[in-house]
Amino acid sequence: MKLAIIGAVLLGVGAVAVMTGVLPASDAFEIFDRVWPILLFVMAVTVVAELASIAGVFDIAASVLARLGRGRTWVLWFLVVALAVVATAFLSLDTTAVLLTPVIISIARARRLDPLPFAFATVWLANTASLVLPVSNLTNLLAVHRLGEADTVTFVALLGPSALVAIVASVVLLGLCFFRGLRGRYGDAPPPRVHDRPLLITAGIVVAVLLPLLVSGLEPWIPAVAAAVVLSAIFLWRSPRTMRVGLVPWQLVLFASGLFLTVGAIEALGSAAVFGALTGTGEDLFSLWRVAGIGMLGANVINNLPAYLALESAAGSPVRLAALLIGVNAGPLITPWASLATLLWHQRLHALGVDVPWRRYVVLGLVGAPVSVGLAVIPLALR
Repeated sequence: MKLAIIGAVLLGVGAVAVMTGVLPASDAFEIFDRVWPILLFVMAVTVVAELASIAGVFDIAASVLARLGRGRTWVLWFLVVALAVVATAFLSLDTTAVLLTPVIISIARARRLDPLPFAFATVWLANTASLVLPVSNLTNLLAVHRLGEADTVTFVALLGPSALVAIVASVVLLGLCFFRGLRGRYGDAPPPRVHDRPLLITAGIVVAVLLPLLVSGLEPWIPAVAAAVVLSAIFLWRSPRTMRVGLVPWQLVLFASGLFLTVGAIEALGSAAVFGALTGTGEDLFSLWRVAGIGMLGANVINNLPAYLALESAAGSPVRLAALLIGVNAGPLITPWASLATLLWHQRLHALGVDVPWRRYVVLGLVGAPVSVGLAVIPLALR
């Protein structure tokens, strides 16, 4: 509800800016033309992920990982990391934070394991692995058309090495931090109950078909909307009570829409010159560290999405824009509000009765964010 209120206020500010001429109507239409496919994708892929979760797709996947771990805790943890990377890369960081976290916690608890190493793995990988593909993060979708050719290959060629470095760095740091808790073995647990096997199989097939289509070169919203329509039709037939308006992330869409307009108005007032002075110029290592560092700082002070929008035009070249993405994607590991995914993650943990003191989260993030961001920028400079 708070997110919806903030979104409504931002929309109001944007509307006033348009009516007073601060933001020309033509610029407002350009913003709409740019963001509607992105917001449509976010809505569609969220519906797909929610319905797949209800059908039990994530529960079965996590249960399979537990069997593959063969009773070794550290193996299970690494498998959870891999699942979090895949879920984040193809279905976005919010999916990992909101839908995967409860599943992973239940798997850990059923085997009497400390849930904290698994909880931290989901939230850290939700952020650092959001550099993998354009569909992994809303900021990536905004940036992809500024990175030369608007396709997945261009994006991965530019940011793939950095994404790998950020993921490895975060995994190593978490592994060192939770080394003691990852030793030992775990016992068997009963498999998750399947309430509707045909629904589970169908949802699994839809997700399996959707994932490669998201990187096929099609506009991401096209396969996402098709998958959402197919799954919604099947659920209306098999489980109509499941379908509800709350499946669509209206609050996030309202917030993002208002934010786009508000930032557009701020840019029209000349903010680009100010942020350009902050980020500087150049594509050497120290210049790229400067861009990424300011992006990381902005994400942790306000939030990663407004930080990206404010600094996007000042970044300049594709390489500098990639450095900004590293800062705002892999950097939001310090403050609770740095990314919406982190807040949603904490809400889910609180509902499950898992206590993660923010002090511990901040202390770990003060180490993890600079290290992950700093190392991830290096491949850009080596280009």
